[in-house]
Amino acid sequence: MSVREFTLPAELEAHEPPEARGLARDGVRLLAGEVSTGATAHRRFTDLPRLLRAGDVLVVNTSGTLPAAVPVVGTALTVHFSTELDRGEWLVELREAAGKANRPYDGGVAGQRYPLPGGGSVRLREEYSRGRLWTATVDTHGPVPGYLRVYGRPIRYGYVPRAWPLSYYQTVFATEPGSAEMPSAARPFSDRVVTRLVAAGVLLVPVLLHTGVASPEAHERPYPERFVVPETTARLVTQAKAGGGRVIAVGTTAVRALETAATGNGVVAAARGWTELVVTPERGVRVVDGLLTGFHEPRASHLDLLETVAGRPLLDRMYAEAIGSRYLWHEFGDVNLILP
Repeated sequence: MSVREFTLPAELEAHEPPEARGLARDGVRLLAGEVSTGATAHRRFTDLPRLLRAGDVLVVNTSGTLPAAVPVVGTALTVHFSTELDRGEWLVELREAAGKANRPYDGGVAGQRYPLPGGGSVRLREEYSRGRLWTATVDTHGPVPGYLRVYGRPIRYGYVPRAWPLSYYQTVFATEPGSAEMPSAARPFSDRVVTRLVAAGVLLVPVLLHTGVASPEAHERPYPERFVVPETTARLVTQAKAGGGRVIAVGTTAVRALETAATGNGVVAAARGWTELVVTPERGVRVVDGLLTGFHEPRASHLDLLETVAGRPLLDRMYAEAIGSRYLWHEFGDVNLILP
């Protein structure tokens, strides 16, 4: 099976959090693959401390999830607040009800104002990506994150049939709200797994990347996102690389932030701002040795990043095994560990 051409059976979409399936957060399955040997192994996420080794550096994203979906007053439309831009503008996506699900709304018009609850509004300015994302001016009578906490709800797609509280969309590392959708690779982490990792000599270091909407219908290339790589993280990653240690990113967001700050030869510098980096096999990775991630949609641009870390043969094998062994996809699903 080719990871570029696979079909995702509907029954392998995670329709609810693992807690609703009788599991703890850290009870999801983990498919591990090793680039050097091509070997794969079927595990539970709680096995992660045994799969890593002392001296490994685990890079985690501390972005928290916003309740970024807000209904448009008097319509069947919803606004998804994706990414805060400069000058008080946002990237937004309009979606329309489609039965119990929703889909991108292609009737947006530049200059159109859409009223929101509590007297708020968004006004579309110009198309950003083929009619799906728009730059928009936002009037919420105060900071948008505060407005969203009152009137918003977590972004939810058709494969999740019922609403879940925002707490189900936060990771244990979330300290700064700003992501439209959860950096979901870190969702299975629990306090007990983190404690066992520290006890095993694994070093956890933070980066920040606020991720925007990634609706599965689009399969678009990533767009600019705000990120921070702190000085301490840059120093510890650089020291680990110099000493022969392994750098394992938790999620594609952590890869994007860290690789943006990589200056070459395993050196990382503190950095902040916007990243437009797209990690592909042609570009390669300069710092990241391994990756913990969820399972991604067919033709998703994130598969380029996974192929960069894993190589095509191992990635094809892991996705074939994941489908054959009925692993679950999406933010509430199982996870995939790629080691050097």
